[in-house]
Amino acid sequence: MAQTDQDGLGDLPPSAKLVFKVLEYSGPLTQKGIVEESMLSARTVRYALERLEDVDIVNEDVYFADARQNLYKLTKPAKEFTADSETCTADWLPLVGTLTTARSGTTPSLH
Repeated sequence: MAQTDQDGLGDLPPSAKLVFKVLEYSGPLTQKGIVEESMLSARTVRYALERLEDVDIVNEDVYFADARQNLYKLTKPAKEFTADSETCTADWLPLVGTLTTARSGTTPSLH
């Protein structure tokens, strides 16, 4: 079931919020650029972009420098999305980039 624009950033997974912040700070990027900036896996970035597109936060355009890739950008200025969703930043931003070792001791995960 697709979400509506009213659901906003607060209901999105942390990976989608991180991709949103990367696009907010860096401007339009290809999926590869988002992977490099966010340090998320390509699969996770694809999923995050799909979720952001479902709620009309991100647009996908042709990347003219390399037509095999797409360029992703925010549909509106970031402030318009975060005005009603201060929890987006308050709840997860302190956790971004904090990698800890999972209980198994082998797999890093976000906590």
